[in-house]
This record gives sequence, C-alpha cells and structure tokens, in this order.
Amino acid sequence: MQSLVMVVGDGVAGEGVDLRHFRAAGGPIVDVRSPSEFAQGHWPGSVNIPLFNDDQRAEVGLTYKEEGRLAATQLGLAAIGPQLADLADALRCAAGADGQLRLYCWRGGLRSNSVAWLARLVDLNPTRLDGGYKSYRRWVLASFEEPWPLRLLGGRTGTGKTDLLLALAQREVAVVDLEGLAHHRGSSFGGLGLPEQPSTEHYENRLAEALDLARHQGADQIWLEAESAQVGRCRIPNALFRQMQSAPVLEIRRNLEERVAQLVTVYGSQGREPLLAATERISRRLGPQRTREAIDAIQEQDWARACRAMLDYYDRCYEHELARSPARQSVDLDGLSADQAADALLHRQLIEPRQC
Repeated sequence: MQSLVMVVGDGVAGEGVDLRHFRAAGGPIVDVRSPSEFAQGHWPGSVNIPLFNDDQRAEVGLTYKEEGRLAATQLGLAAIGPQLADLADALRCAAGADGQLRLYCWRGGLRSNSVAWLARLVDLNPTRLDGGYKSYRRWVLASFEEPWPLRLLGGRTGTGKTDLLLALAQREVAVVDLEGLAHHRGSSFGGLGLPEQPSTEHYENRLAEALDLARHQGADQIWLEAESAQVGRCRIPNALFRQMQSAPVLEIRRNLEERVAQLVTVYGSQGREPLLAATERISRRLGPQRTREAIDAIQEQDWARACRAMLDYYDRCYEHELARSPARQSVDLDGLSADQAADALLHRQLIEPRQC
C-alpha cells in the first residue's frame, strides 16, 4: 500500500522526470521507501532514507484501507513530524556539497513528493522519478527482452572461469559476472565465504544495469559464464537465459590437477563444517560411495581428495548443460594463470575487447 503524506507548506516538489532524464540527472539516488521494500529490491547504488519505517508504513496502509485517506494522512503526519529534522539532516548528508540528489518511492507519488519538498526546504535540489521504482522495474524486465550480443565462457568445475572473466574485464572486454552479482558460485558449495545473496528481484536489477553499462560502452560482445538458470537462490531472467542457451560457447579446458588445485584454493579455507554441510546437501546425487569418500577426506582436511571424489558428479552436470549449446569452440589453457589466459585469448582473437 502506498504510504500517504500530504505535502505541507507553501510549495510542492513539482513534476517528476522520466527514467532517462532521471538517470542523466546529477546527485546520488535516494530510495525513500521503507527498509523492507528497499531490501526486496532497489536501484543499484541507491541509499535508503525511508520516510516511514516498516511498522509505520503498515499502520498507515491499514488506516487508509479501513478509515480512508484523511485518517491515513493525519496518522502519517503524526508519525513523521518528530523525525523531520533528522530526515533533513540525512538528506543533506546524502546530497553532498553541491546539493544535488535524486529521489524515488514506489510509484513516484506522495512519499517522494513529500521528501522532495523537505529537501527544497533545506536548500537542496532534488530530482524526482516519475512512476517511481515501479517504472524502474518495468525498464529492468523489458531490458531482458532486448537482443544482446552474448558469448559464453564454459568449462568444467575448477577451470577458473570466473577468474578469467575478471581478468578479461581488466583488459576492456565487456563482461557480466553472473556469479559475482549473485554472491554465489553456482553449486552446493557456491555460497561459502560470500556475502548474503540478493533477492532475485534485486539480482535482476543488478543484471540489467550491468548489461546497460556494456551497451553504453559500445560492446560488440558481452561475455558471461555458462550457467544453469539458477545461481544459488537467484534466478537468471527467462528472457535472458533463452538468449544464453542459443549463444556461442568458448569452452576452457584445463587438466585435472590444475582444476583440483583451483578448487582447493577457493574452498580449502572454508573449514570442515561448512564443507560437510554442503556435501550432505548433494549426497543423493553423489551416491553413497562418493559421499562417504568426500566426507572422510573433509574430516581429514584432505581437500584435494575431497574435490576428486565429487568432480565426476559436477563434470556430468556440466556436460548435460553444455550439450544444449548450439556452437562450441574449445581452447586448452593448461599452465596459464588467469592473466596469461586472458592475454592468450585476446592474442588469438577468440575474444574481442570493447571498441573505445
């Protein structure tokens, strides 16, 4: 329910601007929705300065439903009145020296209008998004329907695909790090040692911004890691995933010992208990023999043996996913670091940098 607060005083915030003009405007982006709304999904890089906290928003919404607009407005005014000075201080702090800031709420209505009025009252210069976060979400979802020049980097578990993608990004190659944006490496072990995952909604927001950045940088190719539709609890949007399924794949190959060493580097520092729990989660797919072998190796902190016990399962999963790719080119990168591999791929013109 859209929280309601009347704009008081002798001025109003004025008309909002559309998404394109809002994006081009100056100043940090401020989301004035409640903390739970912000946590569910927000414009990446925005800061949350809520007009109402979660309880206040719920109470105002219930009052609006049961008693009408005027009663809800009065309740909202009573709630925010004592906190106006703190809210103004937070806005000034967010705006910085030049006084510019951009504001949005859910639908670009009374919450952002009210905060814009307060910002002007303390000599700030706010720009308000017409249509609010709802209009931003329409842009996000529509962006995945557009055609993108996708290229996929494939390879078995432990071939260092993510490290290679990051090395390519440092060399002006357009890269969208699906796993980095999801805070997950895409397997039962994928969340170990990483921050909490965003919601799927916010993951979509982050993906859309990454694709849009690549477009504005003039990329003829956008490289992603070959993934299943689910990256931890984050789901790749269906429209984008369909394009990934028809995109050409460059398959990275490394020998078994290098792959095991890579996995030990990534996961060996996580400790026994998290690794045991992750192994138990896939025990039915591993089978009793491999599960027992992996668990025994983890108990003995023999990380390399534990990896070998599970790699056959992950290799079969990889082959199943990659078999659906329409075009696949393979390259052997044995013995090369991520930086050396990136240079080699660019030198062989298997990957193109952005045209700056």
